[in-house]
Amino acid sequence: MSLLPTMLERIARARIDLRMGLPVVLTAADRAVLAIAVESLTPARLADLRALGAVTLALTARRAATLKARVYDDGLARIPVPADVDLDWIQALADPADDLNTPMKGPLSSLRDGAADLPALALALTKSARLLPAVAFIDLPDAGGFALRHDLTLLPKSTAEPLLNSSSPLHPVAAARLPMFASEVGRLHIFRPDDGGEEHYAIEIGRPDRSKPVLARLHSACFTGDVLGSLKCDCGPQLQGALAQMGREATGVLLYLNQEGRGIGLANKMRAYSLQDQGFDTVEANHRLGFEDDERDFRLGASILRELGFSAVRLMTNNPGKIAMMQNTGIAVTERVPLKVGENAFNRAYLATKAAKSGHLL
Repeated sequence: MSLLPTMLERIARARIDLRMGLPVVLTAADRAVLAIAVESLTPARLADLRALGAVTLALTARRAATLKARVYDDGLARIPVPADVDLDWIQALADPADDLNTPMKGPLSSLRDGAADLPALALALTKSARLLPAVAFIDLPDAGGFALRHDLTLLPKSTAEPLLNSSSPLHPVAAARLPMFASEVGRLHIFRPDDGGEEHYAIEIGRPDRSKPVLARLHSACFTGDVLGSLKCDCGPQLQGALAQMGREATGVLLYLNQEGRGIGLANKMRAYSLQDQGFDTVEANHRLGFEDDERDFRLGASILRELGFSAVRLMTNNPGKIAMMQNTGIAVTERVPLKVGENAFNRAYLATKAAKSGHLL
């Protein structure tokens, strides 16, 4: 029946549940877990979890490394939660904000036996919900019955995991003429993903010839830099510099992708900024939070370009990873156009870290 939710729609529902502090049920073969995001966990729900079974904490390998917890599973550690600890103890393992004040959180013991695929799926869901990647979970003997009795979202691993790992299809929603400071001949296109995530935008300058490589920029949203003029990064100057060059050439397309903070979301980006104030560089801050260096999906940009009729680009970037992604998704990169702008006293160390640790050509 078409009125029932598809698996993609169930995943979107699960993200919202996790953000609101509700648990979700994940299943694989004859196994199931009830999982809840640590960031939105409450004392009452922790007590309810404990009434149902032994609680285990799933942390990414990045966060586990900071806590000196052993990683026996691929990409994560499973840490049994002692019965006598409170929610503050659990959340301190998930959130590094006070690591320097209370560095001794262990020793922590990690589970070696049993499957870790469902906790891994829960962590992937939590990341995609832009929450701290930490999950509390219990094993469930009766997944379907429990989910039905308590009106909880249930996701089978076999059908949910491939969708989480794929890039959601994007569809054009609306487009209109938009005169801008950079060019009076502009057009803004809005694209919406199937997975219920944020919309993404294409700003077309002039009337680019679809038969030739177009001057293009993949720009990830940066509220602090693009809107507030933050001096901690070079995002705002890169955005304005790219549009200005397209205006001078009277042609181009800028893809504005809503992947704030290299894909970790604005709240987690502010957590990373706070860690940087403690002395950690941008990569170290992401790792302490439990994220990778870069969590963005640039396949979205390639999808929009194809939808607009482009197959080749002159890519404005200092990031070789964007070039590789474009080429891997079938968009030819005929030229890399450097975009070196916006260095200042506040972001000099940040840019040096991007060059040294992320391979940016600065």
